[in-house]
Amino acid sequence: MKIADSTDRPDGTAATGGKTGGGKDGSGAGVPVRRRDARRNRDLLLEAAHEVFTELGLNAPLDVIARRAGVGNATLYRHFPHRAALVDAVFRDQLTGTMDAGDRARDVDDAWTGLIGYLQAVFTVLATDRGTNDLMTTHLEGVESLMAVHAHNHRTVELLLERGRHQGTIRPDVTTEDVLFALAALGRAVPALTTATTPDAWRRPLALLCDSLRAAPTSPPLPSPALTPEQLDDTLHHFNR
Repeated sequence: MKIADSTDRPDGTAATGGKTGGGKDGSGAGVPVRRRDARRNRDLLLEAAHEVFTELGLNAPLDVIARRAGVGNATLYRHFPHRAALVDAVFRDQLTGTMDAGDRARDVDDAWTGLIGYLQAVFTVLATDRGTNDLMTTHLEGVESLMAVHAHNHRTVELLLERGRHQGTIRPDVTTEDVLFALAALGRAVPALTTATTPDAWRRPLALLCDSLRAAPTSPPLPSPALTPEQLDDTLHHFNR
């Protein structure tokens, strides 16, 4: 990794004055040009990747992304040596937004209100972005931001369920893994549902799912056993096949 010296500007171009090498006259004029080209190619790849992942999902061929960006496969792999690195760069901001929604839900005193608001925020993203949908409802190895958001999502649901049990609004026998599995299964169906009907068609099945979590004196106990965290993780792996 090159460490910028005092002649480098914040925008990555070299300041004038002094010999930096690279050009025939010692001005180093070719270095800033290469840097600008590299930044431009990276930006083009990120834009193209987001479009293709949104349209085709995370298993879209990488050469399709390179062609849409107008660069060669070698350029793509020079910037992003594997699929997970590209996915992480494309979706990091959106995944961070999901964590922000979780933080807001945790701050709501009424657990039921917080949970419903959080799930609606998550499904709004799942319904509009196929790539994020794949990320949130499956398990893709090596995506650092995804690992963080899965852990945050698990803790958010866990906290809200625990609080809801104490408040008497959420049935006592439902587990975090129950909810996360149901959300992943429904989330996987959202792209097909919204394509065949309307963009907000997911609201009805999500409302039905949420209603099943309500505490009710007449609710029969859930069949056992519940999924373990390891079983949930394995299931999400299979969703991605």
